[in-house]
Parts: sequence; structure tokens; C-alpha cells
Amino acid sequence: MIKRELMEKIIEKMISAGADFAEIFFENTNIFNIHFLDEKPKNSLNGADFGVGLRAFYGKTAIYAYTNDISEAGLLKAAKSIESYSSKSYVSSSINLVRKDVVNIHPLKIKNDSITTIEKIDFLRKINDASRKMSPKISQVELRLVEKNQKIVIANSEGLWTADERNYSRISVTAVAYDGKEKQTGGVNPGASAGYEFFRSLDPVQLGEESARMAITMLSAEYAPSGKFPVIIDNGFGGVIFHEASGHSLEATSVAKNASVFSGKMGEKIANEAVTAIDDGTMPNKWGSSNIDDEGVPTQRTVLIEKGILKSYMIDKLGGIKMGMDSTGSGRRQSYRFAPTSRMRNTYIAPGKFKLDDLIASVDYGIYAKKMGGGSVSPGTGDFNFSVSEGYIIKNGKVTKPVRGATLIGNGANSLHKISMVADNLDFAEGMCGSVSGSIPTCVGQPAIKIDEIIVGGRDGGNNV
Repeated sequence: MIKRELMEKIIEKMISAGADFAEIFFENTNIFNIHFLDEKPKNSLNGADFGVGLRAFYGKTAIYAYTNDISEAGLLKAAKSIESYSSKSYVSSSINLVRKDVVNIHPLKIKNDSITTIEKIDFLRKINDASRKMSPKISQVELRLVEKNQKIVIANSEGLWTADERNYSRISVTAVAYDGKEKQTGGVNPGASAGYEFFRSLDPVQLGEESARMAITMLSAEYAPSGKFPVIIDNGFGGVIFHEASGHSLEATSVAKNASVFSGKMGEKIANEAVTAIDDGTMPNKWGSSNIDDEGVPTQRTVLIEKGILKSYMIDKLGGIKMGMDSTGSGRRQSYRFAPTSRMRNTYIAPGKFKLDDLIASVDYGIYAKKMGGGSVSPGTGDFNFSVSEGYIIKNGKVTKPVRGATLIGNGANSLHKISMVADNLDFAEGMCGSVSGSIPTCVGQPAIKIDEIIVGGRDGGNNV
């Protein structure tokens, strides 16, 4: 770690060169992962990364530099590269950093590196075996176990000096079903901000069976119809649509530039009154949680939409300066190589009053999207398209045959108004979110929701299945 006196010296150099604000972000990260394929461990990697990011504000402009040379000479060189962007004259400045301790709300019970690799491989093998036992059509099972420990120190010209330690554990399971002609996949990817106790809390048989079940089901499915239908999107990873199509548009990254459909709409109705949406970084041991953000601000629970009304954006420090608002503890970055910006943490639609069966019973003909897949979105407009990994036809209020190849096409802002029913079965799913500050752990979540009408892209037309 860097000594306080050196951090003060570097910050003083940036401020003396005319910066309105200066910051140091130090990181020391260790990553371990195992890749399991073809019924055996393919490889395991153990790596470390460390370095420092320096940032300075000149009004509403930020300049960023990073280095993994943490010697005094290396840090002064990085600070000088920032200084060269300033047109202000040199002034004397003195910084006094005051240590601020962080309260850890994400307890670690078992350090990942205290467990042998043999035990971890045995855990993976149980998943593999359970998946393959589901059917002879399971032709491949691919597993990845990932562990990450990140230690950070943050100091800035406002006198803040704080530190945090984060632990991440995640397992990725992908099963492939093959009938001699076609292939379909199924998978689960649970994770947590926790140690090895998280892996021990999982049932390896259930992980393997669920992945295989999905792949086998979709292998025999007919192609989905195309047209405009009501759609029920189930809980958990179904929240990826809100995350991508609406969540990014509520980040200061786009709002501050007026590049969001929600810019300037604070206090306005932007969704059906059935919708309350929250971004919460304080949920203990959740994948997207942390004690502080990557600017040293304590994370918080931020209500974004309350009964359809826009209540808050997700705001980082620079975004707050541009918008005239306080940070919501949403400044995040992949590593010291990236300047932080406003990002989501654990973002979800709050539970409603209905049961999943109520939502399904309300549909005469439509699609039940039990599991969502990947997709794409245009942040400026909110236009999106997402694949349905596991889908079914709803007919006369009943879930009937499975269908594949369905794509949901719509607009985030418009779709929020068409969510008419929200169930009570809130669940979460873990993922990695990419944006201008890199790839970071985020959670998406929701109960089952009913969208009254959305375009479904499929192979068949009309109600002919």
C-alpha cells in the first residue's frame, strides 16, 4: 500500500497545478479461476494485478492517468501527465488526509484461498456428473469457477482517506444438448460478494440438473411465433431488460449529457404505477454490493422509480457536479485502469401484489419468457432486443408448449408504461455489466412482470402454434 505522506504529496501536486479536485485510487487484486471442460479440469489460472489511478477535475472536465509503477517517481510522473493538461498557474497547496474506517456489511466467513484446489475440482465434477445424468443428449458441460479478492485505497483533495476489501465468488454452468441435428444450451451463473462459504451453500446436483433441463427442453421446442403479444417475463434474470433498456438511461453517465430519454424528467411519471425500481448497493453479500463505491462514498439504497414516478438517478461525483446533485454512491470502475463513472449495483423492480399464476391467467394468447438471454440496447433511445433462452406459449391462461428463437423487441421508456402487473416472487441473478468504466459485477432482479404488448420476433407468424 502507499504511505499517507506520499499520497498527500501526489494530491498536492495535482491541486497546485490548478485542479479543483484530485484523487488517488490504489488497487491490489488477486484472481483465481478453474475452467472445467470435457469432464476434466482444462486449466486453472492464478493472477495478480495492482496499480494506481490518478484523477483531476478542472471544472466539469476530468483528466485521468494510471500506472502500475507505485514508486514515488512513477506516481509523480503520472501526476505530471495530468498536470500538462492544465492551463492554470501553479499555486501552493497543502493536503491533510484523515483516515475514515469502513464498516463491513459483507462478512467473509471462509477465505477462498484457504480451500484446496482438489475440493474445488470435486465440486465442479459433481455439477458435471449431475448434468450429464439428465440425458444422453447432453453432449457437453462447461464450467468456470471464479474467485476474486480486491483491496482498494482511495484518497482525495477533500481529505478523504479510506480503504475497502471485496471478495467475489461465482460459478458458471453451461450444458449443451445435441440430438444429432441441432444444439441447444442451458445455463446458470450464480455469484456473491462472499468467500468459499458461497460455493458450499450451493447444491451442485441442482446446478447441473437445471442447466441440462433447460437445454433438453429447448432442443424439442418449436419455433416461436412473431407478432405483438402480451409477454410474461419471469423473475431473476428477467430483470436484465430493465437493467439494459432503462437502467443505463438512469445513470448520470448519460443523463448529465442529456443523452438519455429520462434527462430532465425528475418527478415525472415515466412508468406504470405498478412499477417501483430500486438500485441498492447495501444488500449484504450481494454480487453488486460493496461497502463504499470506487470514489470512497458509502453505498446506499436508491429508489429510482416509485409507483411510476422518477425519484432519482444513479450519480457519481463528476456526474453530480454536472447535474448539481449529490453522489448516490454509484461511482464504479473495473480497475485502476478506468476512471469511475455512474453504474448500477443491484438493480431490481420491487415485488407487487400478484402471484405468477395470476399474471399467466390474465393472458389469452402470449409468451411466457421463463429465462431471458442476451441482447442489445441503444442507450440514447432505449430501443432494445433480447433473446428468450427458455420460452413457452400461453394459451387461454395456461402455459403450454415450449418455443425457441423468440426475441423481444421494444423501447425501454415505452415498455415501462406497459407493465400492468407485477408478481410477488422477487429474485436476483448475477452478471457482468460493461460500460465506459469497464466490466463490473452487477445484480439484476425482478418478480415476474406482465408487459401488455411487445413485439416478439420469431419464425412463425400469428397465432398458429
